[in-house]
Amino acid sequence: MKRLLLFFILLSILENRALALPGDSLSLTSKRAAQLAELPLRCITQEYPNKLGQVLNNPAELQGPEALHPIFYGCFDWHSSVHGHWLLVRLLREFPDMSKAGEIRALLNTQFTAEKVKQETDFFRTRYNESFERTYGWAWLLKLQEELINWQDPQAQQWAKQLQPLADFIVEKYVDFLPKQYYPNRTGEHVNTAFGMSFALDYARTAGNTDFEKLLCSRARDYYVSDSLYPLRFEPGGSDFLSPGLEEADLMRRVLSETEFSTWTHRFLPELTDPEFTWEPGKVSDRTDGKLVHLDGLNFSRAWCLYGIAGSGTEYAHLRKLADRHLAFSLPAITDGNYMGEHWLASFAVYALLSRN
Repeated sequence: MKRLLLFFILLSILENRALALPGDSLSLTSKRAAQLAELPLRCITQEYPNKLGQVLNNPAELQGPEALHPIFYGCFDWHSSVHGHWLLVRLLREFPDMSKAGEIRALLNTQFTAEKVKQETDFFRTRYNESFERTYGWAWLLKLQEELINWQDPQAQQWAKQLQPLADFIVEKYVDFLPKQYYPNRTGEHVNTAFGMSFALDYARTAGNTDFEKLLCSRARDYYVSDSLYPLRFEPGGSDFLSPGLEEADLMRRVLSETEFSTWTHRFLPELTDPEFTWEPGKVSDRTDGKLVHLDGLNFSRAWCLYGIAGSGTEYAHLRKLADRHLAFSLPAITDGNYMGEHWLASFAVYALLSRN
Protein backbone atom coordinates (compact mmCIF):
# COMPACT_ATOMS: atom_id res chain seq x y z
CA MET A 1 0.00 0.00 0.00
CA LYS A 2 2.82 2.42 0.90
CA ARG A 3 4.61 1.63 -2.34
CA LEU A 4 1.42 2.26 -4.30
CA LEU A 5 0.92 5.58 -2.52
CA LEU A 6 4.54 6.55 -3.21
CA PHE A 7 4.05 5.67 -6.89
CA PHE A 8 1.07 7.98 -7.22
CA ILE A 9 2.89 10.79 -5.42
CA LEU A 10 5.85 10.48 -7.79
CA LEU A 11 3.52 10.31 -10.77
CA SER A 12 1.81 13.48 -9.61
CA ILE A 13 5.14 15.26 -9.26
CA LEU A 14 6.18 14.25 -12.78
CA GLU A 15 2.86 15.27 -14.27
CA ASN A 16 2.97 18.65 -12.57
CA ARG A 17 6.65 19.54 -12.77
CA ALA A 18 5.76 22.01 -15.52
CA LEU A 19 4.06 24.05 -12.83
CA ALA A 20 7.53 25.33 -11.98
CA LEU A 21 6.81 28.35 -14.14
CA PRO A 22 7.39 31.29 -11.80
CA GLY A 23 4.34 32.92 -10.38
CA ASP A 24 0.74 31.91 -10.76
CA SER A 25 -0.53 35.01 -12.56
CA LEU A 26 -1.00 35.47 -16.29
CA SER A 27 1.68 38.10 -16.58
CA LEU A 28 4.95 37.97 -18.45
CA THR A 29 7.59 38.72 -15.86
CA SER A 30 11.34 38.94 -16.39
CA LYS A 31 11.82 35.68 -14.49
CA ARG A 32 9.20 33.88 -16.56
CA ALA A 33 10.67 35.34 -19.76
CA ALA A 34 14.10 33.96 -18.86
CA GLN A 35 12.64 30.51 -18.30
CA LEU A 36 10.70 30.55 -21.54
CA ALA A 37 13.74 31.82 -23.44
CA GLU A 38 15.56 28.65 -22.44
CA LEU A 39 13.38 26.64 -24.83
CA PRO A 40 14.34 28.30 -28.13
CA LEU A 41 17.90 28.83 -26.90
CA ARG A 42 18.20 25.07 -26.66
CA CYS A 43 16.48 24.13 -29.90
CA ILE A 44 17.44 26.86 -32.40
CA THR A 45 20.80 25.16 -32.91
CA GLN A 46 19.47 21.62 -32.38
CA GLU A 47 19.45 20.13 -35.85
CA TYR A 48 17.73 16.83 -35.09
CA PRO A 49 15.04 15.52 -34.90
CA ASN A 50 13.92 17.48 -37.95
CA LYS A 51 10.97 17.53 -40.32
CA LEU A 52 12.17 19.14 -43.55
CA GLY A 53 9.19 19.10 -45.90
CA GLN A 54 11.03 20.11 -49.07
CA VAL A 55 10.78 18.68 -52.58
CA LEU A 56 13.95 16.96 -53.85
CA ASN A 57 14.80 17.54 -57.50
CA ASN A 58 18.01 15.52 -57.55
CA PRO A 59 20.32 13.58 -55.18
CA ALA A 60 22.47 16.66 -54.55
CA GLU A 61 19.54 18.34 -52.79
CA LEU A 62 19.37 15.60 -50.17
CA GLN A 63 21.24 17.54 -47.48
CA GLY A 64 21.00 18.09 -43.76
CA PRO A 65 18.78 20.81 -42.27
CA GLU A 66 21.59 23.28 -41.51
CA ALA A 67 23.04 22.95 -45.00
CA LEU A 68 19.64 23.74 -46.50
CA HIS A 69 18.52 26.38 -43.99
CA PRO A 70 21.50 28.03 -42.27
CA ILE A 71 19.28 30.20 -40.03
CA PHE A 72 16.05 28.26 -39.55
CA TYR A 73 17.28 24.68 -39.23
CA GLY A 74 16.58 23.92 -35.55
CA CYS A 75 13.45 23.49 -33.44
CA PHE A 76 12.20 20.47 -35.43
CA ASP A 77 10.98 22.38 -38.51
CA TRP A 78 11.48 25.64 -40.40
CA HIS A 79 8.44 27.51 -39.14
CA SER A 80 9.03 26.59 -35.49
CA SER A 81 12.58 27.87 -35.82
CA VAL A 82 11.26 31.13 -37.27
CA HIS A 83 8.88 31.76 -34.39
CA GLY A 84 11.54 30.61 -31.95
CA HIS A 85 13.67 33.48 -33.28
CA TRP A 86 10.65 35.79 -32.95
CA LEU A 87 10.26 34.69 -29.34
CA LEU A 88 13.87 35.54 -28.47
CA VAL A 89 13.63 38.94 -30.17
CA ARG A 90 10.37 39.78 -28.42
CA LEU A 91 11.53 38.68 -24.99
CA LEU A 92 14.76 40.62 -25.38
CA ARG A 93 12.79 43.67 -26.49
CA GLU A 94 10.45 43.39 -23.50
CA PHE A 95 13.24 42.65 -21.00
CA PRO A 96 16.54 44.04 -22.35
CA ASP A 97 18.26 43.36 -19.01
CA MET A 98 17.01 39.78 -18.61
CA SER A 99 19.53 37.21 -17.46
CA LYS A 100 19.78 35.62 -20.91
CA ALA A 101 20.20 38.91 -22.79
CA GLY A 102 23.87 38.49 -23.67
CA GLU A 103 23.41 34.91 -24.80
CA ILE A 104 20.41 35.83 -26.95
CA ARG A 105 22.19 38.75 -28.62
CA ALA A 106 25.24 36.63 -29.37
CA LEU A 107 23.11 33.91 -30.95
CA LEU A 108 21.01 36.27 -33.06
CA ASN A 109 24.11 38.09 -34.23
CA THR A 110 25.47 34.87 -35.70
CA GLN A 111 22.10 33.99 -37.24
CA PHE A 112 21.09 37.17 -39.02
CA THR A 113 23.87 37.59 -41.58
CA ALA A 114 23.49 38.64 -45.22
CA GLU A 115 24.98 35.39 -46.48
CA LYS A 116 22.62 33.20 -44.47
CA VAL A 117 19.59 35.29 -45.40
CA LYS A 118 20.46 34.98 -49.08
CA GLN A 119 20.68 31.20 -48.81
CA GLU A 120 17.33 31.04 -46.99
CA THR A 121 15.77 33.18 -49.73
CA ASP A 122 17.34 31.19 -52.55
CA PHE A 123 15.80 27.97 -51.21
CA PHE A 124 12.34 29.26 -52.13
CA ARG A 125 13.53 29.63 -55.71
CA THR A 126 14.42 25.95 -56.11
CA ARG A 127 12.09 24.05 -58.38
CA TYR A 128 8.85 22.83 -56.80
CA ASN A 129 9.62 24.58 -53.50
CA GLU A 130 7.80 27.79 -54.35
CA SER A 131 5.01 26.85 -51.93
CA PHE A 132 7.36 25.86 -49.11
CA GLU A 133 5.85 26.97 -45.75
CA ARG A 134 2.88 28.64 -47.44
CA THR A 135 1.47 30.50 -45.59
CA TYR A 136 2.18 29.64 -41.95
CA GLY A 137 5.95 29.96 -42.14
CA TRP A 138 5.61 33.03 -44.35
CA ALA A 139 3.40 34.68 -41.74
CA TRP A 140 5.81 34.02 -38.87
CA LEU A 141 8.74 35.33 -40.92
CA LEU A 142 6.87 38.60 -41.41
CA LYS A 143 5.98 38.67 -37.70
CA LEU A 144 9.68 38.27 -36.87
CA GLN A 145 10.61 41.12 -39.21
CA GLU A 146 7.79 43.28 -37.83
CA GLU A 147 9.24 42.79 -34.35
CA LEU A 148 12.71 43.85 -35.48
CA ILE A 149 11.38 46.91 -37.31
CA ASN A 150 9.42 48.01 -34.24
CA TRP A 151 12.40 47.68 -31.89
CA GLN A 152 14.46 50.85 -31.79
CA ASP A 153 17.64 49.11 -30.76
CA PRO A 154 20.78 49.63 -32.91
CA GLN A 155 21.57 45.93 -33.07
CA ALA A 156 17.96 45.01 -33.79
CA GLN A 157 17.82 47.56 -36.59
CA GLN A 158 20.91 45.95 -38.10
CA TRP A 159 19.27 42.53 -37.89
CA ALA A 160 16.16 43.98 -39.54
CA LYS A 161 18.29 45.34 -42.37
CA GLN A 162 19.88 41.93 -42.89
CA LEU A 163 16.55 40.08 -42.84
CA GLN A 164 14.66 42.56 -45.04
CA PRO A 165 15.44 40.84 -48.38
CA LEU A 166 13.78 37.64 -47.18
CA ALA A 167 10.78 39.59 -45.85
CA ASP A 168 10.49 41.42 -49.18
CA PHE A 169 10.62 38.11 -51.00
CA ILE A 170 7.87 36.65 -48.81
CA VAL A 171 5.71 39.71 -49.53
CA GLU A 172 6.25 39.10 -53.25
CA LYS A 173 5.13 35.53 -52.79
CA TYR A 174 1.95 36.67 -51.02
CA VAL A 175 1.25 39.22 -53.75
CA ASP A 176 1.66 36.53 -56.39
CA PHE A 177 -0.33 33.87 -54.55
CA LEU A 178 -3.37 35.60 -53.05
CA PRO A 179 -5.00 36.63 -56.36
CA LYS A 180 -4.72 32.98 -57.47
CA GLN A 181 -6.18 31.56 -54.26
CA TYR A 182 -9.89 31.58 -55.01
CA TYR A 183 -10.94 29.85 -51.79
CA PRO A 184 -9.56 30.22 -48.26
CA ASN A 185 -8.25 27.26 -46.31
CA ARG A 186 -10.49 26.85 -43.27
CA THR A 187 -8.39 24.40 -41.31
CA GLY A 188 -7.06 24.38 -37.78
CA GLU A 189 -3.48 23.75 -38.87
CA HIS A 190 -0.67 25.41 -40.83
CA VAL A 191 -2.39 26.38 -44.07
CA ASN A 192 -5.17 28.36 -42.37
CA THR A 193 -5.59 31.39 -44.61
CA ALA A 194 -6.98 33.79 -42.02
CA PHE A 195 -4.09 33.27 -39.60
CA GLY A 196 -1.49 33.88 -42.28
CA MET A 197 -3.25 37.01 -43.51
CA SER A 198 -3.58 38.41 -39.97
CA PHE A 199 0.16 38.38 -39.36
CA ALA A 200 0.86 39.55 -42.90
CA LEU A 201 -1.51 42.50 -42.40
CA ASP A 202 0.22 43.46 -39.15
CA TYR A 203 3.52 43.48 -41.02
CA ALA A 204 2.16 45.47 -43.97
CA ARG A 205 0.96 48.22 -41.63
CA THR A 206 4.19 48.27 -39.64
CA ALA A 207 6.31 48.40 -42.80
CA GLY A 208 4.07 51.05 -44.38
CA ASN A 209 3.42 48.83 -47.42
CA THR A 210 0.02 50.22 -48.38
CA ASP A 211 -0.31 48.21 -51.59
CA PHE A 212 0.21 44.96 -49.68
CA GLU A 213 -2.22 46.13 -47.01
CA LYS A 214 -4.89 46.90 -49.61
CA LEU A 215 -4.46 43.50 -51.24
CA LEU A 216 -4.81 41.70 -47.90
CA CYS A 217 -7.90 43.67 -46.89
CA SER A 218 -9.49 43.15 -50.28
CA ARG A 219 -8.91 39.40 -50.26
CA ALA A 220 -10.11 39.13 -46.66
CA ARG A 221 -13.41 40.71 -47.70
CA ASP A 222 -13.61 38.43 -50.72
CA TYR A 223 -13.07 35.34 -48.60
CA TYR A 224 -15.02 36.10 -45.45
CA VAL A 225 -17.30 39.12 -45.43
CA SER A 226 -20.39 37.15 -46.50
CA ASP A 227 -19.89 34.31 -44.00
CA SER A 228 -22.63 33.55 -41.49
CA LEU A 229 -23.58 31.11 -38.73
CA TYR A 230 -20.21 29.47 -38.31
CA PRO A 231 -20.61 26.07 -36.53
CA LEU A 232 -18.33 26.68 -33.57
CA ARG A 233 -19.67 23.50 -31.95
CA PHE A 234 -17.62 21.42 -34.40
CA GLU A 235 -14.34 22.70 -32.99
CA PRO A 236 -11.79 21.59 -32.12
CA GLY A 237 -10.48 19.04 -34.55
CA GLY A 238 -8.21 16.36 -33.12
CA SER A 239 -4.97 18.07 -34.14
CA ASP A 240 -5.98 21.74 -34.30
CA PHE A 241 -3.64 24.41 -33.01
CA LEU A 242 -5.73 27.20 -34.55
CA SER A 243 -9.45 27.85 -34.30
CA PRO A 244 -10.76 28.34 -37.85
CA GLY A 245 -13.69 30.39 -36.58
CA LEU A 246 -11.76 32.62 -34.22
CA GLU A 247 -8.85 33.12 -36.63
CA GLU A 248 -11.32 34.40 -39.20
CA ALA A 249 -12.83 36.77 -36.65
CA ASP A 250 -9.37 37.87 -35.54
CA LEU A 251 -8.54 38.81 -39.13
CA MET A 252 -11.82 40.61 -39.78
CA ARG A 253 -11.48 42.77 -36.67
CA ARG A 254 -8.30 44.10 -38.32
CA VAL A 255 -10.05 44.69 -41.64
CA LEU A 256 -13.51 46.02 -40.74
CA SER A 257 -14.51 49.16 -38.89
CA GLU A 258 -15.84 48.69 -35.36
CA THR A 259 -19.44 49.04 -36.59
CA GLU A 260 -18.90 46.69 -39.53
CA PHE A 261 -17.20 44.15 -37.31
CA SER A 262 -20.07 44.18 -34.82
CA THR A 263 -22.60 43.58 -37.58
CA TRP A 264 -20.45 40.87 -39.15
CA THR A 265 -19.80 39.09 -35.83
CA HIS A 266 -23.49 39.04 -34.93
CA ARG A 267 -24.04 37.21 -38.20
CA PHE A 268 -20.94 34.98 -38.16
CA LEU A 269 -20.48 34.09 -34.46
CA PRO A 270 -23.59 35.36 -32.65
CA GLU A 271 -22.73 33.36 -29.52
CA LEU A 272 -19.73 35.60 -28.83
CA THR A 273 -22.03 38.41 -27.73
CA ASP A 274 -23.67 36.23 -25.07
CA PRO A 275 -22.15 37.14 -21.65
CA GLU A 276 -22.74 33.52 -20.59
CA PHE A 277 -20.88 32.05 -23.56
CA THR A 278 -18.41 29.40 -22.49
CA TRP A 279 -16.05 27.03 -24.28
CA GLU A 280 -13.99 24.18 -22.93
CA PRO A 281 -10.22 24.37 -23.52
CA GLY A 282 -8.70 21.68 -25.69
CA LYS A 283 -7.44 18.69 -23.69
CA VAL A 284 -4.19 16.86 -24.47
CA SER A 285 -4.04 13.17 -23.62
CA ASP A 286 -0.40 12.60 -24.62
CA ARG A 287 2.12 15.45 -24.82
CA THR A 288 4.75 13.22 -26.40
CA ASP A 289 2.53 13.00 -29.49
CA GLY A 290 3.38 15.82 -31.89
CA LYS A 291 -0.16 16.07 -33.26
CA LEU A 292 -2.11 15.70 -30.02
CA VAL A 293 -0.02 18.38 -28.30
CA HIS A 294 -1.27 20.81 -30.94
CA LEU A 295 -4.27 21.29 -28.67
CA ASP A 296 -2.13 23.15 -26.13
CA GLY A 297 -1.28 25.55 -28.93
CA LEU A 298 -4.98 25.80 -29.73
CA ASN A 299 -5.67 27.06 -26.23
CA PHE A 300 -3.04 29.78 -26.64
CA SER A 301 -4.21 30.84 -30.09
CA ARG A 302 -7.84 30.86 -28.96
CA ALA A 303 -6.72 33.07 -26.09
CA TRP A 304 -5.01 35.66 -28.29
CA CYS A 305 -7.99 35.75 -30.65
CA LEU A 306 -10.41 36.19 -27.76
CA TYR A 307 -8.28 38.97 -26.23
CA GLY A 308 -8.26 40.75 -29.57
CA ILE A 309 -11.99 40.43 -30.05
CA ALA A 310 -12.64 41.46 -26.42
CA GLY A 311 -10.76 44.68 -27.09
CA SER A 312 -12.75 45.51 -30.21
CA GLY A 313 -15.91 46.61 -28.40
CA THR A 314 -17.61 46.57 -25.00
CA GLU A 315 -20.11 43.92 -26.10
CA TYR A 316 -17.23 41.43 -26.20
CA ALA A 317 -15.48 42.40 -22.95
CA HIS A 318 -16.66 39.21 -21.22
CA LEU A 319 -14.51 37.15 -23.60
CA ARG A 320 -11.42 38.22 -21.71
CA LYS A 321 -12.23 35.84 -18.86
CA LEU A 322 -12.68 33.00 -21.34
CA ALA A 323 -9.30 33.85 -22.87
CA ASP A 324 -7.73 33.79 -19.39
CA ARG A 325 -9.18 30.34 -18.81
CA HIS A 326 -7.65 28.97 -22.01
CA LEU A 327 -4.28 30.57 -21.34
CA ALA A 328 -4.13 29.33 -17.76
CA PHE A 329 -5.16 25.83 -18.79
CA SER A 330 -2.10 25.13 -20.95
CA LEU A 331 0.49 27.58 -19.61
CA PRO A 332 1.90 25.16 -17.01
CA ALA A 333 2.41 22.42 -19.61
CA ILE A 334 4.89 24.05 -21.95
CA THR A 335 8.01 23.18 -19.94
CA ASP A 336 7.16 19.53 -19.37
CA GLY A 337 10.31 18.07 -20.93
CA ASN A 338 8.59 16.78 -24.08
CA TYR A 339 10.26 18.09 -27.24
CA MET A 340 7.08 17.80 -29.30
CA GLY A 341 5.65 20.70 -27.33
CA GLU A 342 8.76 22.46 -26.07
CA HIS A 343 10.12 23.22 -29.55
CA TRP A 344 7.25 25.63 -30.32
CA LEU A 345 4.65 26.19 -27.59
CA ALA A 346 6.53 28.98 -25.78
CA SER A 347 6.08 31.23 -28.81
CA PHE A 348 2.32 30.72 -28.75
CA ALA A 349 2.19 31.23 -24.99
CA VAL A 350 4.13 34.50 -25.12
CA TYR A 351 2.05 35.85 -28.00
CA ALA A 352 -1.07 35.09 -25.97
CA LEU A 353 0.38 36.68 -22.82
CA LEU A 354 1.30 39.81 -24.74
CA SER A 355 -2.14 39.95 -26.37
CA ARG A 356 -3.63 40.08 -22.88
CA ASN A 357 -2.11 43.53 -22.16
